Amino acid sequence: MDVRDKTVVVTGGASGLGRATAELLGGQGARIVITDLPASRGREVAAEMGKGTLFVPGDVTSEADMRAVFEQAVRLGPLAATVHCAGRGGALRILDKDSNPGSLAHYENIVRINLVGSFNVLRFAAASLARNEPVDDERGVVVLTASIAGYEGQIGQVPYASSKGGVIGLTVVAARDLASKRIRVCTIAPGVMDTPILSGLSDKVRASLAAAVPNPPRLGRADEYAALAAHIIGNKYINGETIRIDGALRMGPK
Repeated sequence: MDVRDKTVVVTGGASGLGRATAELLGGQGARIVITDLPASRGREVAAEMGKGTLFVPGDVTSEADMRAVFEQAVRLGPLAATVHCAGRGGALRILDKDSNPGSLAHYENIVRINLVGSFNVLRFAAASLARNEPVDDERGVVVLTASIAGYEGQIGQVPYASSKGGVIGLTVVAARDLASKRIRVCTIAPGVMDTPILSGLSDKVRASLAAAVPNPPRLGRADEYAALAAHIIGNKYINGETIRIDGALRMGPK
């Protein structure tokens, strides 16, 4: 899918993976709609990116918010793609140190944002793309974001790994479901990336995470995620696939 002079929605676009993706696709000639929480820097980021970029605040778990995002997006022109980067982390043990059950509310919140939010974005993106006239037998692309934790989550990542594993499981089913509409669905599963989600960690912990990556032995960069998202959008034969971007890292139990 060629994004030039078309609209692309990027969730979580105010920072990290989303911002890098918005900047790259905007540089390729797309009109960018950034959506992020109202308290984010989305408005400032859109202003910094300049003409052709719009910030629409919204919560990915809200039906009303996501409907509004995509309604505004298609007013700018045909929707070509959606890259869904919004999500959150959060540690939780099944039992705490005193063998009390872990918080169900905390578990549900992370799964709701990461998994239910992914489905909510996907369904509104697909509904908008389905209205397009096919171009080279394609109506558009949705790129979701999982994590390598969805394959081998570590101790303490129960809700995060569950939610990202759900996104991985959703991918091929969604691609098959939307095949008749000529809409592709893929997922990127990042490893340890140098993004705000790791900003609260100490330098020692960040260095330890980087050293665990076989090659290159460092944290991943947001622009590397963005480059992969752009390639998926442009390569019409990539569909139903979850692609790891992790420097060959396979996470240990802790």
